[in-house]
Amino acid sequence: MVVIGILAAIAIPSYQNQLRKGTRAAAQAVMMDIANKEIFHLQAQRVFTKTIDDLGIKVPDDVSRFYDITVDFPEPQTTPPSFTITAKPKTGTRQEGDGNLTLDNAGTKTPADKW
Repeated sequence: MVVIGILAAIAIPSYQNQLRKGTRAAAQAVMMDIANKEIFHLQAQRVFTKTIDDLGIKVPDDVSRFYDITVDFPEPQTTPPSFTITAKPKTGTRQEGDGNLTLDNAGTKTPADKW
């Protein structure tokens, strides 16, 4: 029984950490997709969109259950135009203590250790 307890004490936190990393990677993939489509939209229309819906992107359930993803545009719009995508972990989920992820139009990713 002691051996099982020791194995469980090691394996369960490790498993939970891998789940967090996998969910974070899924959110990062969605953020990269949004950024790529925003850049494409800017090239085609000369402006960024104002919502994710305008890009035709639906955030997958396996990401939306754990993160709120938003795109922020500075007002007034800067020259050149810019945006920041934020994935904020939802309260009460396994991602809660993981912190926000951000990606901007220049490709800056924060926090660096989470990317």
